[in-house]
Amino acid sequence: MANTDLLKELKIERHQRDEHSAGGVGSWRWIVGGIVAVLLVLGAGGGWWFSHRTIPVHVAQAIAAGSDPSVGAVLQATGYVTARRQATVSAQITGTLTAVLIEEGDRVKKDQVLARLDDSAYKAALDTAAAQAKAAHALVDQYQSQLTQNLRDAARDEALAKQGLVSKQAAEQARTLADSTRAQRVSQQRQAVAADANTVQAQVNFDYCTMRAPFDGVITTKDAQVGEIISPFSAGGGFTRTGIGTIVDMDSLEVDADVNEAYIGRVVPKMPAEAVLDAYPDWKIPAHVIAIVPAADRGKATVKVRVALEQKDARIVPDMGVRVSFLENAPTVSAAQAPKGVLVPAKAIVQRDGSDSVFIVANGKAHRQAVQPSSQHYGDMRLVPAAVNPGDDVVVSPSDALHDGSDVNVQVH
Repeated sequence: MANTDLLKELKIERHQRDEHSAGGVGSWRWIVGGIVAVLLVLGAGGGWWFSHRTIPVHVAQAIAAGSDPSVGAVLQATGYVTARRQATVSAQITGTLTAVLIEEGDRVKKDQVLARLDDSAYKAALDTAAAQAKAAHALVDQYQSQLTQNLRDAARDEALAKQGLVSKQAAEQARTLADSTRAQRVSQQRQAVAADANTVQAQVNFDYCTMRAPFDGVITTKDAQVGEIISPFSAGGGFTRTGIGTIVDMDSLEVDADVNEAYIGRVVPKMPAEAVLDAYPDWKIPAHVIAIVPAADRGKATVKVRVALEQKDARIVPDMGVRVSFLENAPTVSAAQAPKGVLVPAKAIVQRDGSDSVFIVANGKAHRQAVQPSSQHYGDMRLVPAAVNPGDDVVVSPSDALHDGSDVNVQVH
């Protein structure tokens, strides 16, 4: 019975359960209300941040249509400045450098001395060969003198033999001695020729110790220092140099342009062109097509075209990036015929609110400008007749998050 009484004491009365239940509903209402309020505050802050955040953009400068070489161009291509004549100067013998007389940027003339090798061994070999050649020629002179005397003796004995004063045998022996001396002289002459050849070879090897410029040009690299071993062969586990430097004939500079193989049919030899260096975008260099290399690059689907630069300038150096515009046969366009407006990248024109627009960056903000671009394409550029001024910075490939008045951060390519 005691257990039953205890169980009765643990029971909750109905009025107590109702009061507890009513209190719990009220608490949950307060909790839900608090969460909703926090979400509203966060949503308002997020909307403010999204509308005022800085958007990174890439820009390109609008250029006047009349000043761009792409206007009137059949097509455009990119490439690099290359030298048709350049050489890595090396020695034709193995030796130790005793003098290096060049530095990067030096202008050199043909046959100018660029470096010297240790020539002591080759100088000794040259002196030995020269001495041997002199000895060989001295023997030739000796045999010549002996032959002259033997010929006189043979003539005298023949005359005496006719008079019966000496035997015919003595006369024949004198003639044989003269012929033998003549043969010795001929042999010695040939040995003297061989000695002269050895002297020439020793002289050539000695001359190899002095390295000279093969043509006029500019030194672009210096690859060796005094004390290093230089050799025409790569040996010594990487401790032997194979050249002292590279010389480039700046008058042989031209452009190797990669033209898409789908448009190579538009390019012909001697076709006029204009080249613009990436380093000097405002400098238009007259050019023309030299030749189309009859080989395609499978990986890039391009064909190489050799383009001659008609102006030589110290600013043009090998491996510079170049944009080449291949022009019509009559590339000159009068001011009246030149298209009006500016050229902007085609990727800068986007659809906003049902119209073509570009975003112009000024003072750290993007300003949307409605435009009516021309239907003509100039490579990867579009002509915008109005609403954009030359020199304006336009956003390339603007994102959907960009709108009029957005704060922007211009990124460098």
